[in-house]
Amino acid sequence: MNKPTLDRIHLLFEYRHKLDPNKEFLFTPTRTYTFEQINTLVNELEKELLANKVIPGDRILIIAENCPEHIALILACSRVGAWSCGVNARMSKGEIATYLKMADPRLIYFTSGVSPAAQQHATQYATQSSVLNALSLSKSDTPALPAEPDLIDKIAAIIFTSGTTGASKGVLVSHLGLTHFGRVSAESRDLGPSDKSYAYLPMTHIFGLGTVLMASLYAGAALILRTQFDPAEAYEALATGGLTNLQGPSAMYTRLLDYWESHAEGKQKPLHPDLRYVYMGASALDYSIKLRVEEFFGFPLNHGYGLSEYAGAVSVTKNHVWRKDTSSGYLVEGGEVIIVDADGKELPQGERGELWIRGIGLMPGYFRDPDATKQVMRPGGWLATGDIAYFDKDGALFVVGRLKEMIIRSGFNVYPAEVETILNSYPGISQSAVVGKKEADGNETIIAFVQLSSDQKIDQESVREFLKDRLAPYKLPAQIIAMDKFPLTFSGKILKRELLQTLS
Repeated sequence: MNKPTLDRIHLLFEYRHKLDPNKEFLFTPTRTYTFEQINTLVNELEKELLANKVIPGDRILIIAENCPEHIALILACSRVGAWSCGVNARMSKGEIATYLKMADPRLIYFTSGVSPAAQQHATQYATQSSVLNALSLSKSDTPALPAEPDLIDKIAAIIFTSGTTGASKGVLVSHLGLTHFGRVSAESRDLGPSDKSYAYLPMTHIFGLGTVLMASLYAGAALILRTQFDPAEAYEALATGGLTNLQGPSAMYTRLLDYWESHAEGKQKPLHPDLRYVYMGASALDYSIKLRVEEFFGFPLNHGYGLSEYAGAVSVTKNHVWRKDTSSGYLVEGGEVIIVDADGKELPQGERGELWIRGIGLMPGYFRDPDATKQVMRPGGWLATGDIAYFDKDGALFVVGRLKEMIIRSGFNVYPAEVETILNSYPGISQSAVVGKKEADGNETIIAFVQLSSDQKIDQESVREFLKDRLAPYKLPAQIIAMDKFPLTFSGKILKRELLQTLS
């Protein structure tokens, strides 16, 4: 189907609304919303924003969990030219205060009516009722400073990075990047109006905003909308909800599979009659988890590489194609990638180095943080990702680790992902995280944290013998620490810095 130029995120929605206003778009646990019903919410919020003198380039901070009102507010901000700045309501009071200072918003919204966490944050502010019952709002104590003139019409949102290895930053995400990625993501999945995608990933994160929401709007697909992931509820949605697309991080899949293994009577074949596409993102792809997911569902697990600074994926695997590796797939339209050495010189195919990217989805920078922007931008408009990667002979991209996470042990480079892959293949270990603990002499001790499958116990000596047969001596962990659960970001990434802090 040929679409008109849709260069603003609200135009994706308006195109679908005009095409079929009565089509069901959002399925929540309590009711279903058509495009027309969401359009009504968008109209009301647009009036409210204008009544509060919101102008293009103003930031609107949204303390939220997934709900129809949050989606409507994102679209209303786009209509008036404001930048939506989503923050997951489950973050701490201190984190919210940090993001408030970073965003310098005109208004602050809370999804108070559907999220106890948002309501708790709202009590810290002087709020008033919104035109929508699920929302409350607060006016900023200080006038918001105007945005940079050349960015006002380009930016759709600010996505705050998770800060897994350092301070959080506000990524400026463009309308062009999001609308382009909506199309690329939808096409990579053959997504269409008959599809239903599972949408628990927060719309405050690029995964939820781009891969889930924008792709569904582009394709006219529906969303089964949830505030958080519950394996029992997800299993029920797979069995009875008409779910065709499932996307999420590694942690989502391990929780779902662990639930099934511990609850399914007689381990009967899992029910997912309408499912046709599964995708794992937001973290590195572990081969043992990939195999486990593929055995569970019976068809290939797709994977890609993306980051907030690029408004979506730079590469993605080919749909319906079985791969016996952990590739992040092939470059998507509009993106460019090179692999470079420490001096920024491009490396030949097959050699490992830092991954640099540029293209349609690249951010113009971090919001009001020129120093942080300068640290990652390189001549020629390249973004230095900090990820270590290589291309194989067929042009498939492999991301093998993070420069900041690389461990130096006895003069050798140890990539945590390599050790984690072996650990995750040990029976009873569902996922792992490997970190390096600095020693006085500058060397690093390798520490492995592991999370066990339900009702499992770890035999340390057995694991060590298992690793000795599969890893060089300098890659072997000095400690293996069992965890009940890992500290995670809301997008499912393991917070390794918090694991390191437990060692000090």
